[in-house]
Amino acid sequence: MNSRRNFLKTASIASAVATAAVSRVAMAALPEPVIQTTPTTMPPLVPNTGRPYNPVVTPNGWTLPWRMNQGVKEFHLVAEPVVREMCEGFKAHLWGYNGQSPGPTIEVVEGDRVRIFVTNKLPEVTSVHWHGQRLPNGMDGVTGLTQKAIEPGKTYVYEFVARRPGTFMYHPHADEMVQMAMGMMGFWVTHPKNKHPLIDEVDRDFCFLLNSYDIEPGSYTPKIMTMVDFNLWSWNSRVFPGIDSFNVRQGDKVRIRVGNVTMTNHPIHLHGHEFVVSGTDGGPTPKASRWPEVTTDIAVGQMRQLEFVADELGDWSFHCHKSHHTMNAMGHNVPTMIGVDHRSIAKKITSLIPDYMVMGERGMHDMTEMEMPLPDNTAPMMAGTGPFGSVGMGGMFSVLKVRKDQKPGDYTDPGWYQHPPGEIAFEWTGALPDPARFKSESHSSMPRATKPKQEIEVQIRKPVGPMSH
Repeated sequence: MNSRRNFLKTASIASAVATAAVSRVAMAALPEPVIQTTPTTMPPLVPNTGRPYNPVVTPNGWTLPWRMNQGVKEFHLVAEPVVREMCEGFKAHLWGYNGQSPGPTIEVVEGDRVRIFVTNKLPEVTSVHWHGQRLPNGMDGVTGLTQKAIEPGKTYVYEFVARRPGTFMYHPHADEMVQMAMGMMGFWVTHPKNKHPLIDEVDRDFCFLLNSYDIEPGSYTPKIMTMVDFNLWSWNSRVFPGIDSFNVRQGDKVRIRVGNVTMTNHPIHLHGHEFVVSGTDGGPTPKASRWPEVTTDIAVGQMRQLEFVADELGDWSFHCHKSHHTMNAMGHNVPTMIGVDHRSIAKKITSLIPDYMVMGERGMHDMTEMEMPLPDNTAPMMAGTGPFGSVGMGGMFSVLKVRKDQKPGDYTDPGWYQHPPGEIAFEWTGALPDPARFKSESHSSMPRATKPKQEIEVQIRKPVGPMSH
């Protein structure tokens, strides 16, 4: 197990190597790297240079500032070890960019010439692949195939024109299994430069990446060899209740951009509304191909744009519909004990272990009510408290909050929804009414056709010949 001390020691060594390798003169010519370590959702970055656009909001993240240099938008990414708070009381030692995992969102406009400086402060080589972009082959970021690896302490430059609008991402193509499992990824949005026939204007535009980690309870560093049994399913490297809500005004046209960098697919489900898939990492979808959905499956390496009008007031669940993906720090080898009578054995065990607790004989919801001791730096399996008690969720779960009085451009959390009288499910305490009876209850709506019985004479023909005996 890697301790925090060892992690910070490794990070400081890598930083020292990088600082020694990159001279002050060389660094002075680069855009100053902007570092962000707080997991708070930052306000949208309104462009103050270049073409105007409606900026996105990255839940529990931020957008990377740039500088204009003779008509070129210049960004500076720093690949480095980071400490990411995944929810309150639980931090992970990851690799990322500019102080966070995922790295900051990059926003540009169709037609922009973009120059990205990438400084490597990792203890091994890296590169950056610009997933989904049309660009010169030598800028594609595949180590050994299209470029030399970026050695620790070195800075490389990528330069290309953002040729088409859409939803993209960036991630390494060097020791990819390790670096992506450690959290190296980020979002990229290219806005249209003019009104586009397939890209609607929206009031709110959100983006997040689906990612997953395998971090043992009490540990800090992900296990990089895991293929299937991840125990932390996250959005932007956060797990519920650490994922901020999506706060919108009633009537807003909302776009949510989602990218999948996990090892499995995710059926993303929204309560209370229908949406259409308006775009992929291949570009906007033809309008004739769109239909209303409440769940859409996002496969590995795919991006999806969801659009809808937020016309239903309330606090609406928004989550992955794989039930194990809405839990944290799961143990995959726990036996199913539902229906097992523990009473006799529990009595014997508690005589030896007074603090012993019976678990799982009525399902797992009791876990949300228990104050169980957990190892330090461990996310509770199901957590989060709503206005009516425990939510009983974790992992890939958040809330769409739709309010009448949420001001345009205001992304602050409005608190819990105040339901009008008569609009909350309640306990029935009266007498149960007689069940409804239907005249057709004992009769088929399409009676089976019957024919009069006929006497049928059956004749049997026996084989004739030498084999008949």
